[in-house]
Amino acid sequence: MTIKPRSRETDTEMTLIQDQTPAIHVQGLEKSYKELKVLRGLDLDVTRGSIFALLGSNGAGKTTVVKVLATLLKADAGTANVNGFDVATQAADVRESFSLTGQFAAVDEILTGRENLVLVAKLRHLEGPGTIADDLLARFSLTDAGRRKVSTYSGGMRRRLDIAMSLIGDPPIIFLDEPTTGLDPQARIDVWQGVKALAHSGTTVLLTTQYLDEAEQLADRIAILHEGQILVSGTLAELKQLLPPAEVEYVEKQPTLEDVFLSLVGDRKDGDTGNDRSVGTHQ
Repeated sequence: MTIKPRSRETDTEMTLIQDQTPAIHVQGLEKSYKELKVLRGLDLDVTRGSIFALLGSNGAGKTTVVKVLATLLKADAGTANVNGFDVATQAADVRESFSLTGQFAAVDEILTGRENLVLVAKLRHLEGPGTIADDLLARFSLTDAGRRKVSTYSGGMRRRLDIAMSLIGDPPIIFLDEPTTGLDPQARIDVWQGVKALAHSGTTVLLTTQYLDEAEQLADRIAILHEGQILVSGTLAELKQLLPPAEVEYVEKQPTLEDVFLSLVGDRKDGDTGNDRSVGTHQ
């Protein structure tokens, strides 16, 4: 029997089919810790190249979802696929498909920012670790701070470096679990810009957050998670349509505290100082 080589049209069709399948598909996911039910039949789909925000308060089950998808926890029931691979039966393939950035920056404070990146690139047996490090430092506005020890970095700089480290090897999917916890307003905006750049480059981002403004600023789609169940999922515009139309009133707009803070600090970057910004009284 003669096997005909696959045509370019067939390859293109297969690529299109793959692009149309969700990067993450979860159905009926359940997880309990003894008597405590954390996930109660959770369903969600994340489109490739998008930012999907899982929004919920502390204890809603956000981190548990990420741990199941990252093969760190085994679900009690339901199915979950990451990049087309089943988390229960194809764990090794799943782990090669994503990077995870947790709530606390996993960086080595003794090393410089560049040395952290080079180390991870070497551990992953990638060619040109120095070039990879330099490219990521530039991408996250850390070039000037790249040769300084991480112990001198501000919280926002450490978080940006942590996200940069998770991108080594070009994973198609990245999990960001509460990425801006504990950061000041300007540092949060810096991280937001980095996350938006990820999606713009084609990376799929699953973001967990308890901050409403973070989900509103970043996400293409938002799912509200409460007591282990998704109450609603959709775009910001779709979610707003769930409420009655707002009554139009003409009032004087007062600046918010965030407006005042950002007008004072301007566009200053963390790279010029090793200290986090704080608001205090003038001497």
